[in-house]
Amino acid sequence: MKTTNRLINEKSPYLLQHAYNPVDWYPWGDAAFSRAKSEDKPVFLSVGYATCHWCHVMEKESFENPEAARALNEAFVCIKVDREERPDIDAVYMAACHLITGRGGWPLTALLTPDKQPFFAATYIPLRSRFGQLGVLDICARITAIWTENLLSQRQKIMDAVSEIGERLSRSFEYKSSLYLDTSPLYAADAEITRRFDSQFGGFEPAPKFPSPHRLLFLLQQYELNRNAETLAMVETTLSSMRAGGLWDHVGFGFHRYSTDKQWLLPHFEKMLYDQALLALAFLETYRISHKTFYAQTAEEIFTYVLRDMTSEAGAFFTAEDADSEGEEGRFYVWTREEIHRLLKPFPDHWETLLKVSANGNFHDEATGRKSGVNILHTGKPLYEWARRMHVPEADLLNEWEDVRSLLFAVRTKRIHPLKDDKVLTDWNGLMIAALATGARILKHPGYAQAATSAADFILQNLCDANGRLFHRYREGNAGVLAYSDDYAWMIFGLLSLHQMDGDTRWLKEAIRFQSILDSDYRDRKQGGYFMSLDRNDLPVRPKELYDGAMPSANSVSLVNLTCLHALTADKQWRDEAIFIAKSFFDTVKSQPSAHTFFLTGLSAVLCGEDLC
Repeated sequence: MKTTNRLINEKSPYLLQHAYNPVDWYPWGDAAFSRAKSEDKPVFLSVGYATCHWCHVMEKESFENPEAARALNEAFVCIKVDREERPDIDAVYMAACHLITGRGGWPLTALLTPDKQPFFAATYIPLRSRFGQLGVLDICARITAIWTENLLSQRQKIMDAVSEIGERLSRSFEYKSSLYLDTSPLYAADAEITRRFDSQFGGFEPAPKFPSPHRLLFLLQQYELNRNAETLAMVETTLSSMRAGGLWDHVGFGFHRYSTDKQWLLPHFEKMLYDQALLALAFLETYRISHKTFYAQTAEEIFTYVLRDMTSEAGAFFTAEDADSEGEEGRFYVWTREEIHRLLKPFPDHWETLLKVSANGNFHDEATGRKSGVNILHTGKPLYEWARRMHVPEADLLNEWEDVRSLLFAVRTKRIHPLKDDKVLTDWNGLMIAALATGARILKHPGYAQAATSAADFILQNLCDANGRLFHRYREGNAGVLAYSDDYAWMIFGLLSLHQMDGDTRWLKEAIRFQSILDSDYRDRKQGGYFMSLDRNDLPVRPKELYDGAMPSANSVSLVNLTCLHALTADKQWRDEAIFIAKSFFDTVKSQPSAHTFFLTGLSAVLCGEDLC
């Protein structure tokens, strides 16, 4: 029987994945740092999340390896953190990783002094050194030599680096304000996004490509202001290409996290709740503007996936599904040609062609580039375009596809499923509540209204303390982790969407109550905006985020929320607060506008008098 470490008592599925590692893991807390100080050892901090493919790779290579575990335990006090439970820890040390290496990602590895100051950071680290990258075993050996053999000159170099990194880290969460606002960042962002647009495949980056739906929402807002057909075309090309590619699960619905190639073919297969919510909003808004049923249908299929596979019996939404099953990435989602050929014998031959199935397969290993002999099903272009090319009625092809898809889904259901991260996060639930409420309003769908209402009631009943303040995480009947500004911002966003959906004033009252808590507990009274976390004093700096990454920042969402509160209540207080936040970050946003597109959505509403509600 395997022995366990301290993580066995945690609620996080990610931490529990590591509870049987031979590494002597600690959760983040005083006990780990007290031991590091008493034994004069550095800290090995590893940050990841349950559905992260490269986190699994590093665990198998190093954390399950007895030799590596022994070396880690001798050289360090080892701490494991779930970035989804403690995004503030992740934010601080990811900022350090960017300062040290110029890049970031997960798993995040940081080496800290016993007083939590970083002196080394990296993402995935192999077991043994290769291609100029230090491996886990060599890192352990070098640190052991410096600390235990008392190589004072080397240790002094580390402490000098600690001092320099600490000074730069403290500035990482400082932003440039302005006394005045203008529309220049809106035009600059529009121009920059247009310049970077991939006219062939959609999207705005070379590989890897992320969906970035909040960028699309910004473009849709600009289209409604300017009626520039090119702007709408960029959104439609991107959404259609993502939907027709391997990024979309054609059999079971829902979007994978990102594409490793520019064609949206080869994804990292994990599915995140926030991607489903933000992409549903983008498809819904595109349908509202274009009236093309393809976009409404895709939003409906996203909701089908979420309500079928990502919703608890109590109505709350789970966090994510893994990329891996049976030890392989994507195994659950891919098909051999022989398998497809056998299953689709009753159907016309054109389906193997439409789904891009080949004997050699189209799925290749990301690291080696070798084809694996299996296929990611994708259509290359939407089926309505195929119907036109084939000169068949669109409805006939879609009905035939539904028969094919249903058969494949029934067969796939019998496979071993990827792990589901079944924790409930307040901020991600708030976002999905907003998406469903928007879907109910635009598509006139009462089922979506019921799902959004049930989830909101679950959060209000199960993730609030006796004083009405939010918790961040719920799992197995336990609410825990004090809320972040993101939790309040996204729940307010969801509640305002519910109010917009049904006009019930209780949602508006709850939104105002949460906004008051956000203002009292998280506001930066000197520089403006909202800190990410309460002042816990357990991090070297208190993070305050603005960048709109995979999810828009709490400050961006709050700017949008405040403009909505003003529109709904006509209370000048909310507009004054919105203007103050906009000014607090304006010069930083102006310097890199396309990195802050959700913020710009709120700024546009402030400057152009738009009613986002």
